[in-house]
Amino acid sequence: MICCLNPACENPPSHDGTKFCPSCGKPLIVLRHYRPIRLVGSGGFAKTYLAEDIDKFNELCVIKQFAPQVYGNEALQTATRLFEQEAKRLQHLGEHPRIPTLLAYFNQDNHLYLVQQYIAGQNLLYELDFAGLFNEQKIRQLLEQLLDILKYVHEQNIVHRDIKPENIICSDSDGKLFLIDFGASKHLATQVIAQAGTRIGSLGFASLEQMENRQVYPASDLYSLGVTCFYLMTGIEPWELWKKRGYAWVNNWQQYLSHPVSLQLTCILNKLLQQDYRKRYQSAAEVLQELNPLPQALTAVSKSSYQHQLSSAPRSKAKVASTIKPSPTKVTPVKPLSSVAVVAKKNHSNLKKIKKILFLSNTFILVCLTTQGYGYWRYKTFPYNPMLLVSNFQINTSQLTPLTRHTDEVISVAMSRDGKTLVSGSKDKTIEIWNLNTGKLQTTITGNTDAVSAVAISPNEQILLSGSYDHSIKIWNLQTGKLQTTLDGHTGWVNCLAFSPDGQTLASASGDKTIKIWDINSGDLKTTLKGHTDRVISVAFSPDGKTLVSGSYDKKVKIWDINTGDLKATINGHSRGVSSVAISPDGKTFVSGSSDKTIKIWNLQTGELQNTIFQNSAADTTLKITPDGQTLVSGSYKQINLWNLSTGELKNTFKGHSDMVYSVAVSQDGKTLVSGSKDKTVRVWQMP
Repeated sequence: MICCLNPACENPPSHDGTKFCPSCGKPLIVLRHYRPIRLVGSGGFAKTYLAEDIDKFNELCVIKQFAPQVYGNEALQTATRLFEQEAKRLQHLGEHPRIPTLLAYFNQDNHLYLVQQYIAGQNLLYELDFAGLFNEQKIRQLLEQLLDILKYVHEQNIVHRDIKPENIICSDSDGKLFLIDFGASKHLATQVIAQAGTRIGSLGFASLEQMENRQVYPASDLYSLGVTCFYLMTGIEPWELWKKRGYAWVNNWQQYLSHPVSLQLTCILNKLLQQDYRKRYQSAAEVLQELNPLPQALTAVSKSSYQHQLSSAPRSKAKVASTIKPSPTKVTPVKPLSSVAVVAKKNHSNLKKIKKILFLSNTFILVCLTTQGYGYWRYKTFPYNPMLLVSNFQINTSQLTPLTRHTDEVISVAMSRDGKTLVSGSKDKTIEIWNLNTGKLQTTITGNTDAVSAVAISPNEQILLSGSYDHSIKIWNLQTGKLQTTLDGHTGWVNCLAFSPDGQTLASASGDKTIKIWDINSGDLKTTLKGHTDRVISVAFSPDGKTLVSGSYDKKVKIWDINTGDLKATINGHSRGVSSVAISPDGKTFVSGSSDKTIKIWNLQTGELQNTIFQNSAADTTLKITPDGQTLVSGSYKQINLWNLSTGELKNTFKGHSDMVYSVAVSQDGKTLVSGSKDKTVRVWQMP
């Protein structure tokens, strides 16, 4: 693929070999040995592209294009000189292991370019949307890593000036944080292009001195870091608070908390969020000195109280996330665990043997063999009562040995109606076909040039469809894994594929804001549904095949007439993007899940809201309704929830994944559930 670099163009990617942009007609060019393949960001003065380094086996990198709005040779020379100065500073900053490395900078066709290291991962705004509010442990980890980076940056006499969740990336490779977007464009904007009154920074995150165009300091970045922590803990947009109260909101930010915060962290954030920069910490090193490991004696500051209490409960010597494996002959765990084991056996007559003990923070989990298979029992160990049963549920044995052949995130899963075949699509660009009876891998399909983001199996179980970030839809023979044809037409990621109940029609949802309807037999495009104003993430057919429901990041759900292509209704109700939709087997109800942490249940005929399920700590990324129409399955951060579709009550929770659950599928008999996750695994569950 190659992408247009005309700053005025919408930058649609085109196939290799295309000489001119299909949108604006400008020539498609390769910058030296860097080939732009997709626009990934756009600001007031710059555009950012994902690119491939042709000289390094198409290794991914990032191109930042700065198009200065200046006229005359002298002004352009000044902009170029300043650009080179900033590029040299970025090159020096890139010596820090958590700042992207500068690979090149140059002037071509009166446009200035930076090429930087590509960091595979998601920014923290994405993590907030899909994983829910950050707890104290995650905030402390963020502070420790970001303060270390800022300490280095400030020692180079550089102030970032735009600390916010979007500019902090969690690396897929090791889970560490990177700070991005130091941006020569921001510095150039102030010195070359900016008019009087122009501010550089993000509204709500920028400090008072920055908003007033006064001198900025390391303390200015520390203020923005404090606001970032507040946003991640509360989910409340700081700009919304600023519009109502100005900077006064920082004086009592604790009232917005919905989760406990320790006294120590509260004091640190209080000082970070001071309006007057002189009252803040003056360096990242100062903050790091106060950010010591949290004593267990300190308890929480709640939403309604700013008092702390001391607990005399002793700290456990067991390490977090450690695993104790029992000896084949004798198990000798620490005393509290022995007590729990005895109580567990007494309270659960079907318990035959404790197989493993897993430590997780202030709880531990017993993995037990029962008369019905394997089970998990989760017990509290802190503070006093080690025998308090929190929850239990039965699981399939296969849950303990997840399918783990993929080398990257599993984005989509699908299951055949007979429950014998499982298909998984991954960010590693492969599709894997599994035999569910044996748990063995049957076939690995390659052929996509980017992540496989959607998979679907036809009702007759003969055809496998895959959609990809490379914008293509491929049709495969499910039995042989051979490619039959490729459907081209989307100009954005293919996010979801849905077969009509008769298997004759395909609906595809894309990041290009459209839904395309295809004839599956001929491969012809029947119609394109337009109306969403942001990425379309999910689509679902009604049981009679006459209606299609779509969900988009524009916060809306739309209902379409498939026969005419007409829009029947637009449903408003979510405050953030809609990530999944599903329709009940009787065709009367549909559900929508959103990053606003709600699942909404609607009447498909009238569009009326019937019920809302609220999630406290995690957003649901995928929804399915069981074939009997009784249970709603939702996948979210590290867990799968089962809800009563009629009442909205939580029936059960499956835990086992270590990261976001991207996709779920349920067998036609309703007995088997499969899930794909960001943790690179597929898990198979026995439905209760």
